[in-house]
Formats: sequence, structure tokens, C-alpha cells
Amino acid sequence: MNGFINVNKASGVSSAREVGIIKRISGTPCGHMGTLDPMASGVLPIAIGNAARLFDYFLSKRKKYVATFRFGVDYDTLDTTGNLISEGKRVPSREEILAVLPSLTGEIDQIPPRYSAKCVNGKRGYMLARSGEDFTLPPKRVSIYGIDLLSFDGVSEYVFGIECGGGTYVRSVARDMAEKLGTVAAMSALVRTASGPFTIENSVTTQELNADNLAAHIIPTESLLPFDSFTASGKVQKRLLNGLSAECALGDGTYKLFCEDGSFYGLAEVTDGAIKVRTKLC
Repeated sequence: MNGFINVNKASGVSSAREVGIIKRISGTPCGHMGTLDPMASGVLPIAIGNAARLFDYFLSKRKKYVATFRFGVDYDTLDTTGNLISEGKRVPSREEILAVLPSLTGEIDQIPPRYSAKCVNGKRGYMLARSGEDFTLPPKRVSIYGIDLLSFDGVSEYVFGIECGGGTYVRSVARDMAEKLGTVAAMSALVRTASGPFTIENSVTTQELNADNLAAHIIPTESLLPFDSFTASGKVQKRLLNGLSAECALGDGTYKLFCEDGSFYGLAEVTDGAIKVRTKLC
């Protein structure tokens, strides 16, 4: 059993819990393609079987979020699940926020939250923060393609649509936006609406899944990969399936490899007129 389940994770549960449910139903090793914090909900692609070998490919894909930032409050985790540090600070106007949005997009150096899985000397940031240790996380280059102001509740919370690359912390966006406006803010809600080719419109909750309907919700791996296809046959197929390279007339790049019976085998790489299996996914 191989492929992906596009899970719509509920708020308040861990990504690991959702993976565990799919693993139990499928009876197959599984893994998620980019974790969501417990408070967040939305798209959580879960790979079943050999599809998990594509972790690096899907982790780097564009992601879309609907995020709510509460201005005037500061929490140690940068979201409202943490400990309140201060409150009653200034809430900026809609015009002020619109003015700083362009400076928050593009290729930027972003400092991850102290309460994160980033490592410092082999220890997770959240572990060091919980123990009260003083430490600094180095900035990381991330891509933020766009931030749109969607709504304001008239009190302190603004809702934003954010499109960004893998590795971006939306909590840090709230912090950085507030700093530019001379105040503080924390993320109070987050929904991931898209992760690469996975969208919330065609997602499913784990509560809806069982042993009888799981297969109907599995998305074939090959349907999600944006590569041209190559069908091997005869001696070429034999060489490739035995881990050897074979001559071909294809241009350099990555291809979806199919066997002559039409079955999907995995990804192959072409270099200088020679093709070789890169990742077995069948």
C-alpha cells in the first residue's frame, strides 16, 4: 500500500497522532510531509509506505495559510498557547499594517521561534526554552511569496492569507510584523489551506477514515509528481530494475519511471544520455 492521504488535521491534536491513526488503519509505515503545530489545523499530507521517500521533495513545496495575529499581546511561544509575557500594547491600524506588508515578503532571513524543533548544540529549541536556558537561534533564509490582509475583528485580531516556502514559521511572521509596527503580536489561529499539490478542498479528516474506505482516499504517488514519464521495456527495463544504468535519448532531468506492463516503479534520473533509477516507489 503506497501513496498519500491528504489529511485535514484538527486543531488541538498533534501531527504524530494523525500519522498514528493512518498507520493503524493501513497496517503500513507512514510519515507526514511537514508537521503542523497542535494548535494549527488544515492540510497534513501523510505518506504511506514507500511514498515517504519523497519527504524532501514535498517538504520544500509552497504552502498556503490563513493566519490570525492578535496584536498588543506577547507570548513566549509566539502563539497564544504559551505563557503571556505582556499585554495592553498598541494595536496598529489597518493602514499601518498594509504599509509594512511588502517589507515582509521575498527572500528574507527569519529567526525561528525559541519554542521550535530547531537544534542548538544537538538540543531542540523548545527543550532549552522550557529549561530556562539562554540561547540564540540563528536566522534562516526563507521565502515568503505574499501576505494579504483578509479581515480585522475591530478589536485586536487581523487575519492574513500567507503563501510561503517550506521551513517558514508563521509565528515568526507575527513577531516580525509587530516589531516593524512598534508593538507586539502573537498567532492565535492557523489553518494550512495548501501544501504543494495538496489542498484543503480535497482533504479528509482521520475521523472519516476506516479500513473499508481508506483505499478510496489514497492518492497515487505518480499523479502528484510534476515530471515527464518514461516507460522502460525489454533489456532497458531489466537493467534499470537491477540497479544499472541504460542508454536513452532523453534530456537530462528527473522522470517518472513506468514498467512495460504500465505499473509505476519510481523516479529515474537522466544524465548525459544515461538513465538510472533514483528512487524506488512502487
